[in-house]
Amino acid sequence: MSFANPLPWWAFTLVLLAAALVAWLAYNRRTLPPQRRTALVTIRLVTLLALILFLLRPVSRHADPEARDTVVAILVDTSRSMGIEDAADGARRIAQARDIVSRLLPALGSRFTVDVLGFGEAVAVIAPDALTASARRSDVAGALSAVRDRYRGRPVAGIVLLSDGGDTSGAGERAAEGSAPIYGVTVGAAVASKDREILGITAIDTILDDSRVDLAVSVVSHGFGVTPFEVRLLENGRPIDTRRVVPAADGAPAREGFQVSPGRGAPTVYTVEAPAAGGELVPENNARSVLVQPPSRARRVLLVEGAPGFEHSFLKRAWATDPGIEVDSVVRKGRNEQGTDTFYVQAAQSRSDSLASGYPAAREALFRYDAVVLANVEAHQFSRAQLEATRAFVGERGGGLLVLGARSFFRQGLAGTLLEDVLPLELSDRGSATDPEDEGQPDAVAPPGARGANRVSLTAAGEAHPVMQLGTAADDTRRRWGAVPPLAAIAPLGGPRPGASVLAVTSTPGGTPRALVAVQRFGEGRSMVFTGEASWRWRMLMPATDRTFDTFWKQALRWLALPAADPLQLTIAPGAAPGDVLAVNVRARNGAFEPLRDARVEVRLTAPDGRTESLQATPVKKSPGQGSDASFVASMRPDHAGVYKVSADVRQGATAVGTASTSVLIGGTDVEMADPRVNRALFERLASASGGRVLSSEDLGELPGLLSRAAPSAALAARRDLWHTGWSFAAILVLLGAEWMLRRSWGLR
Repeated sequence: MSFANPLPWWAFTLVLLAAALVAWLAYNRRTLPPQRRTALVTIRLVTLLALILFLLRPVSRHADPEARDTVVAILVDTSRSMGIEDAADGARRIAQARDIVSRLLPALGSRFTVDVLGFGEAVAVIAPDALTASARRSDVAGALSAVRDRYRGRPVAGIVLLSDGGDTSGAGERAAEGSAPIYGVTVGAAVASKDREILGITAIDTILDDSRVDLAVSVVSHGFGVTPFEVRLLENGRPIDTRRVVPAADGAPAREGFQVSPGRGAPTVYTVEAPAAGGELVPENNARSVLVQPPSRARRVLLVEGAPGFEHSFLKRAWATDPGIEVDSVVRKGRNEQGTDTFYVQAAQSRSDSLASGYPAAREALFRYDAVVLANVEAHQFSRAQLEATRAFVGERGGGLLVLGARSFFRQGLAGTLLEDVLPLELSDRGSATDPEDEGQPDAVAPPGARGANRVSLTAAGEAHPVMQLGTAADDTRRRWGAVPPLAAIAPLGGPRPGASVLAVTSTPGGTPRALVAVQRFGEGRSMVFTGEASWRWRMLMPATDRTFDTFWKQALRWLALPAADPLQLTIAPGAAPGDVLAVNVRARNGAFEPLRDARVEVRLTAPDGRTESLQATPVKKSPGQGSDASFVASMRPDHAGVYKVSADVRQGATAVGTASTSVLIGGTDVEMADPRVNRALFERLASASGGRVLSSEDLGELPGLLSRAAPSAALAARRDLWHTGWSFAAILVLLGAEWMLRRSWGLR
């Protein structure tokens, strides 16, 4: 017996004490002999206890061992990977699955209600002979959730999962927790067949027009040993480069890097492919594509100089040659007769007024820029409000901050201000800033002291960072940095902050290494310091054809400015396939990057064939503590592969706020065919999470017994209310009647 409305023990104890108190108080003040008082109190207490018992609803449960309502669900993977011909006798995996189902149905049908369900993107009842490998994805998590919903309230003895272990959802293990026992039956060859696969292609730091983009590519070859093979790079379908890959071992991933220069004005699709080899299992995974977005506009940069400088002139000339950068400069000239600072301003007309006092006073005026460069500045040039706005510019707006010049780093500079922890290095001299044991930084490629004071050496982090790239290969980059002339001096700062990276070092005359270039992420943005003096020597003391100075400073500014988002930001997760439902996320903010929560957002979708579709975005409801940003979301479901253009029009009332746009590549990766080998590890995780087992086709004879042992706990349980009968009503009437008769006979009202 149990209760439908149970109480915790402490509450039950309080109720019993309260019933006893009420029964006792009912006759405490009556003048009665002790025996009569005891009898009446006892009857009243029993009546109250009976009422309490009935309110708790006592019920009984019993399992019917003959119940035939116990379900066994046979889930069969119908995704395209089940069409691979590596099952027994060279048959397709789906044919092997059909054969297993035909063997299971007679063995299980006499004991259970058996349903055969095919799953891919969705789940549906299907006849065994109609099972085909045509679904675009294998959503294991969605299939397990669908089974749970389908049989809610019914006993499920177990789930038999027939699959090759592919799971495009990536969440199957979580969905198995709390599920009925899962008995996985692997379909496909246990031994890996021959296959070459492009594992991934990533564009590292999308940069500006007429500039390089680094593409990182990873490939793997199974079953071919260490036989070399070629990979080709295509730009919008046109071959532009070829590499010869030599695997370190069979099945060992190899990595290659390509440098490309995207065209202007339109997104560029880069594809890496490996030609199919004879006897290869799955040629569909021999190619992957990535979309490189074009810049939406030139990046705006504010350069603030504490005083005119030779170095600054070289910097401005280098940045002026980059068509993707607009530089506004403010030079502090000195003081007038009234003792007020005077400035020389070079800026676009629309922004020059906000720079008249040397630095934007309003947050919105500062947030128009994507990066800020502070060169030889001092703290007294800025008010506290301006320092707070600059900190928010990096942390909240997502802008970039570059600080250089020795005067910026000392006591009269930015040390002790609100910007100190925004920068990647401690603004104090605490000895070597790049000691690997003290700071956790990688060793420099060459000890800087071995080549003289103030010469540049890259760290391991610097070799891979886009700011420091000078050549087409790592060796070329190291050689070119080793050839640059020494700097005039170095500002002796402290070590890097947690999470910061030192990209290059120099050494003092005593041989102590000092950080020269350091970077870090701060909130939404990035920061960088350059501690050297007279980098113009890299321009003036080297051949006229050498572009080291220009390349380094352009790349530094691009790296800082490019991630800075616009007030209206539109993002879509990459890697989708045709038929997938994608979330189009829009952040709506004004010029001061304050959220526009009452905005109205309409999304326009343009397909590769030119067809357009309008979608209404709805506000994203956030839980307390998730921030107050104004975010909106719309759902799109592209039907075909190709590049889709997406734009979002934002209005606030009758006023048009602006438009954000982007592009997304659909079908650049065949997720279903990625790593087509049988994934037994997934079955083991599902079985472990649900209390099931992993079976081979030879173990199927054990399955009826396993399900039968699970059936009693899953059998339909009958529940009966013990209080909901005429006897309970009669008991109350008898108790109340007995108390009334005794009261009347003893002269009580």
